[in-house]
Amino acid sequence: MSAADRHVSVLILGGGTAGITVAARLRRADSRLGIAIVEPSKDHYYQPLWTLVGAGVFPLSASRRREADYIPPGVDWIQDRVAAIHPAENAVTTAGGERITYDWLVVALGIQINWTAIPGLAEGIGSHGICSNYSAKHVDYTWECIRGFKGGTALFTVPNTAVKCGGAPQKIMYLADDAFRRQGVRDRSRIVFASPAKAIFSVEKYRRTLEKVIARRGIETMFRHALVELKPDAREAVLEDLDTHERQTVAYDMVHVTPPMGPPDVVRESPLADEHGWCAADKHTLQSPAYPNVFALGDAAGLPNSKTGAAVRKQAPVVVANLRAAMAGQPLTASYDGYSSCPVVTGYGKMMLAEFDYDGKPAESFPFDQAKERYSMWLLKTQLLPRLYWHGMLRGRL
Repeated sequence: MSAADRHVSVLILGGGTAGITVAARLRRADSRLGIAIVEPSKDHYYQPLWTLVGAGVFPLSASRRREADYIPPGVDWIQDRVAAIHPAENAVTTAGGERITYDWLVVALGIQINWTAIPGLAEGIGSHGICSNYSAKHVDYTWECIRGFKGGTALFTVPNTAVKCGGAPQKIMYLADDAFRRQGVRDRSRIVFASPAKAIFSVEKYRRTLEKVIARRGIETMFRHALVELKPDAREAVLEDLDTHERQTVAYDMVHVTPPMGPPDVVRESPLADEHGWCAADKHTLQSPAYPNVFALGDAAGLPNSKTGAAVRKQAPVVVANLRAAMAGQPLTASYDGYSSCPVVTGYGKMMLAEFDYDGKPAESFPFDQAKERYSMWLLKTQLLPRLYWHGMLRGRL
């Protein structure tokens, strides 16, 4: 197709959790709408499962489906990458050179993982004991490192950037600790958690529980520290104190790295970007403050909330309701309160479900203390949530 000859009513950028969910809900609300999704990937992953893939609970294949099977019927799939966004012209250019114009735009491009931001990471990932659950290509290597661990230092790091699923860096650590105990090597092992945060969790109710988990497991914490360099051949990690800027080198036998992340380049370089490079959006209506026909949700949106799939579950109905209201020339009355959820796995068969809003106040779903580790919540994580994702959320039913 030549440039500038495709027009759609609603153009959705990104066919991940946010994009598919919005498309499905829009089709259910009005089957007459012309909708298109721009997404290059042929595979769709349920990424929350990768923690359990890295811990040997599930194979990677359990998290993967064909993207084509989840594009809603009647929605046009443009299998290409977004190269540039021109909101003043109501247009988008793809990597293949196609120019697509739209009446309404939904930005759901996710978060960009910047593997090259830490020297040594891109070169060493998948070898030299350097693993990460944030890569479909390398998540199996996490389990290889854990099950092959013979003792020594296991380092788990968190970047000084936004991350998707902020609890994931510590979940795999608790599972590794369990695995080391089962393998009989924990008594000759040192587990270190390095994080730029001041504490193990931002919400006090859940922080108290996790501090007890840390103490019970004998895990060393290095708060206000971030990984700045890896030396794969020497198996050394360089950590920087974010307050004093002093650096120290930690020798490791395995290191699980949560890589630096940020807004997608195509968003950061567009007029839609806020001062930090994310897609600017009102934190309640999710509408762009500069372009009323643009809405944003998911990890790419410049919202002061945790970047999780659970947040998307609450954001998608707001985007759909407000988009349809805007189409009809009506006030935007749907409001997102910042809800996010973090199912914190604290070991094999144990999980705490943290749910909270913009203000960091618990916003819990169950009539019991969710700060307590429970086997029932482990079943929620491993059995129920994946089914709700594939058969409910992505079908526009939740």
